Amino acid sequence: MDLGALRAERRKWLGWKNIAPLQEAIGALREPQVERVELGDEVHAVLDPDYEAQEGKRIEATARRLMPWRKGPFCLGKLLIDSEWRSQIKYNLLEPHFDLKDKVVGDIGCNNGYYLFRMQSQNPAKLVGFDPSPLYYSQFLFLNRFFRSPIRYELLGVEHLPFYEHPFDTLFCLGVLYHRSDPIATLKALRKGLKKGGELFLDTFMIEGEGEICLSPAERYGKVPNVYFVPTIDALKGWCRRAGFSDVEVLEIRKTDTTEQRKTDWIETQSLGDFLDPKDSSRTVEGYPAPIRLYVRVRN
Repeated sequence: MDLGALRAERRKWLGWKNIAPLQEAIGALREPQVERVELGDEVHAVLDPDYEAQEGKRIEATARRLMPWRKGPFCLGKLLIDSEWRSQIKYNLLEPHFDLKDKVVGDIGCNNGYYLFRMQSQNPAKLVGFDPSPLYYSQFLFLNRFFRSPIRYELLGVEHLPFYEHPFDTLFCLGVLYHRSDPIATLKALRKGLKKGGELFLDTFMIEGEGEICLSPAERYGKVPNVYFVPTIDALKGWCRRAGFSDVEVLEIRKTDTTEQRKTDWIETQSLGDFLDPKDSSRTVEGYPAPIRLYVRVRN
């Protein structure tokens, strides 16, 4: 596969009629005057007060043009981008389980890069994000005007990992697997992107139950059309073994609730509260079990 040609083709996406104005707005911002960047729960660029007084309204206007903001939160000076997901909950759950110092790290389905920005605090050798969304890439470019990270963002997907220029020590694939119509092929691609002895951190929807079974929604799951398979723990372990992984460690099981995912004025669309049965929050509006997330570490 010629990734160079593919990259050139996908760069053209930035000229789409809904994306090109966003790119122009980002480029029109004055060079940010940043005093420091703080990599806490809110990834925060502390701005020079004079610069913020002059440019604050333009910064907010640009950020709002880039909606919806799914992952975050971020602070640019006094501006809080209050994303739909409080992504610090997931990151803080996983962080005790990984050590990224001097490692080559990839985040598959990285969205706007929230987790990658946070990972800088562990001093990895290299950070690469993969996501074929020109909107999320535009959000990343906007944020990185302020954060000035060395993160590399690829408009590529998990299927391109086996052809990438180098393998990774550690991969993250968070909230992606249930969107893939062939989860075992996805896991095989992830394994091929890892060095021997490398590790994958994965989270996916799960259902409770014994045995190697999974839910396959007929049309939608929580109003989402592209959720294909929701496995039991045993089924996920079986998928991983079929993909060639040798070791699967369950790290956490967590019910998704409105402390983690909720509607804010930075998305202007529905969120978790709208996806659940209003009379029974243990069920989706379609009658399926409500989302539970399974977090695992898989070794190659």
